[in-house]
Amino acid sequence: MSKYNLSEKKERDATYCSLVSPAVMDELKERILDVVVMQKKFKDKNYSARQLAKDLGTNSRYVSAVVNVRFRMNYTTFINKYRIEEAMSILTDKRYENLRMEEVSDMVGFSNRQSFYASFYKFTGITPKEYRTKYMIDRKPKKKTPKR
Repeated sequence: MSKYNLSEKKERDATYCSLVSPAVMDELKERILDVVVMQKKFKDKNYSARQLAKDLGTNSRYVSAVVNVRFRMNYTTFINKYRIEEAMSILTDKRYENLRMEEVSDMVGFSNRQSFYASFYKFTGITPKEYRTKYMIDRKPKKKTPKR
């Protein structure tokens, strides 16, 4: 994992994670998914855990605890996961085949191309350009063979 200076995630427990009751965690998990995924807030470059907490009427420690415990990742990784999934969809869509990587990166909420490439590589093991080349669905229309 030396490409793009990625390092292995270290396991650690945050003490505040145990302070949030399971029922509250379950409720917040659903509300977080609604805001981040259904409302597509992950596309906003400036959408922070603090802003999410404000939108949910809670504090950022609770949001962080829920993301860590229920999704088993930190907030940034959680947001980037949805950005990468959206990018994967765009990269294989014929309507967007002429977009530059910078444009795709911008569409899904990354601040710069470097962080987009690093996150994409972290999640998929290949670069966005390699992904597009590998998974672009049949770019050329097939010729019909005449029936005899």
